[in-house]
Amino acid sequence: MKKKLSIQQIRESCHNATVFSTEVLEWIVSENLWNLWVPKAYGGLEMPFGEGLKKLKSIAAIDGSLGWTVTLCSGANYFIGNLEKEVAQEIVNSTQEPICFGGSGGAFGTAEKEGNTYKINGRWHYATGAPYLSHFTINANIIENGKPLQNEEGSPLIRSFVLPRDAVHIVENWNTMGLLATATHSFDVREEWIDEKYSFTYNHFFLEQAVFKIPFSVFADLTLWVNYVGMGEHFLENASAHLSAEKLFHLSDIISSANAQIFSFAEEIEGKIAVASTIADEDIQSIHQKAVDSVLKLTAAIVEVYPLLGIKASREDQQINQIFRDYFTATQHHIFVDK
Repeated sequence: MKKKLSIQQIRESCHNATVFSTEVLEWIVSENLWNLWVPKAYGGLEMPFGEGLKKLKSIAAIDGSLGWTVTLCSGANYFIGNLEKEVAQEIVNSTQEPICFGGSGGAFGTAEKEGNTYKINGRWHYATGAPYLSHFTINANIIENGKPLQNEEGSPLIRSFVLPRDAVHIVENWNTMGLLATATHSFDVREEWIDEKYSFTYNHFFLEQAVFKIPFSVFADLTLWVNYVGMGEHFLENASAHLSAEKLFHLSDIISSANAQIFSFAEEIEGKIAVASTIADEDIQSIHQKAVDSVLKLTAAIVEVYPLLGIKASREDQQINQIFRDYFTATQHHIFVDK
């Protein structure tokens, strides 16, 4: 039996790492974190939404890259609910290792339809956890008979697909100041034929578990929001060794407020799901705006504190420097930009 890693051991292993160590990856698997939201029938934890958000926040508070990768990959595994049950089971059975989905949200390539198959071509960017994935998820513009297809309103027709790892070629081009071990590389797909059964659309689910009744945009907002808060908590923890509680009060207060908002929303969502109530569009927008406002305040508070920490905080061998770099690399994921 492998020795359980402590938080300090995980932090030391992740410090300035460009990929996770074997020990950290084994820890993720031993905790079944890739499968946080996956139904128990498919080997997952099937974690309640609020409990899962707390888990993701606690991981982000250990290390930014670790939290971001587990969140994005377990979030991609959420797509198991978008596949027909037989296809989901087939994918789970296709590998001896735990499934780990991940990929790109951008429609960077094409899928040319011929009968019940699609020919996939393109380069997709920003696949969080690329070296750790068992399957890659993509969005692609649909082409048929040489012509791009459109939706009824005239926008390009886009579908999502799940591809096995051996169908892609990873392009190692992740070169950022932070979130290094997320290894968020690009990947190429060339002339790969994929059966239609491996395609899906967001918010169309075949599994009945509660988490799949949450609109995907709400799921994405809350799972990413807890990452910013978790990294903020890690920053606050580290800064507390150097600054007084008075100088950190504003940051601490913003983090407390964010926690209260997040878990109030989670409780409300779980309550509505339990009684088969839908989540109204205005509620979806309200959650998103609250997340935007919260992250903007948290970002400003960290910027306010950072200059007080001295030259030590500018040294790359210091953990607080990595937390700062991780957090501000995460802010470039423009899900929480005030437009």
